[in-house]
Amino acid sequence: MNNRIDKVEVRIEREAGCEDLPLPQAASAYSSGIDLYSAQTEVIEIKPGERKLISTGIKISLPAGYEAQIRPRSGLAYRHGITVLNSPGTIDADYRGVLKIILINLGNKVFYVNRGDRIAQLVIQKVFSPVLIEVEELDHTVRGEGGFGHTGMQI
Repeated sequence: MNNRIDKVEVRIEREAGCEDLPLPQAASAYSSGIDLYSAQTEVIEIKPGERKLISTGIKISLPAGYEAQIRPRSGLAYRHGITVLNSPGTIDADYRGVLKIILINLGNKVFYVNRGDRIAQLVIQKVFSPVLIEVEELDHTVRGEGGFGHTGMQI
């Protein structure tokens, strides 16, 4: 079994006033995501069906060829119906602004976000830049144009 996990250096800068918050960190040795925390100074109320933009109070610098993906936390989704609206959100390698998370409440109760709450996960991924080549016709496959449930469920 290969226990090797590749590492990539990501620089991180805290916003002023966020020194009290933990830096993003993995919950376990093999976690692919690192937890992001709310940096909001006030309690944020998210009513059912509402969405709110939540600051993490951090900025990152990714190496060229990488992206950061913002993903929901499974516990928040399961227990409260809280998820990341544009999941996965993409942070490009040239973005230097504060990371902000769009949370939406798909549950049936008001949800409160407090300063320091774990609100999402950050996953770093290698990206590839496509070289698009226009052709007169694509190669054929057994699947062809079948999509949207063609392997079973009809839409």
